[in-house]
Amino acid sequence: MQNTGCVIFDLDGTLLVSHDTIYYATVKTLDELGIAYKMDRTGFNNMIGLHFQEIFDAYQIEVTDFNHFIHLYKSLYFNYIDDSYLYEDANNLLERLNNYGIKTALLTTKSQDQADKITEHFGISPHLNYIVGRRDNFPNKPDPGAILHICKTLGVNPENTIMVGDSEVDIECGNAAGVITCAITHGYRTAEALRKAEPDYIVNNLNEIAGLAGLNTL
Repeated sequence: MQNTGCVIFDLDGTLLVSHDTIYYATVKTLDELGIAYKMDRTGFNNMIGLHFQEIFDAYQIEVTDFNHFIHLYKSLYFNYIDDSYLYEDANNLLERLNNYGIKTALLTTKSQDQADKITEHFGISPHLNYIVGRRDNFPNKPDPGAILHICKTLGVNPENTIMVGDSEVDIECGNAAGVITCAITHGYRTAEALRKAEPDYIVNNLNEIAGLAGLNTL
């Protein structure tokens, strides 16, 4: 696709392999709070990208003080950060997009401070023009407001913007915002589930994004 102005990426399951970190931090937090739970790993992984409240509702886990859960979870998360790693080609793709003058952004359901720390830890923050995490009084995915805010802030048109994500929430968000949507299958959803969200494109790895953005593939 020519004239790409910006590529927006989800984090977990798109740029970062993080399911072990998320699971271990979640279980440790529930244990610390004395909350009973029963979660199978496969089912949990398949829900990564949704809000915690949706995951807990699905597993009938009762968290009475959700804000306290999040606060403790965030404090424990980096104890397990070494269980996460970037997908192959993540750094290379971001650098190539930068070099071609294509702006890059991150849109994640993680809190803003956590998103900033994680991208800094893995060395990708210098390659991102804008990082948007969960903020107070700010719309979360799949509300299109965050994508439209990114486009306005970076001075790019939605129709020249690509949203890349591994979940139906990412695709629904992008479709609602009127951007080009690209589902990636190496994350936490099956290709079949992603097709149901009706993305414009489906790719298997990050290197394929280069071609969509008008760059030559390696």
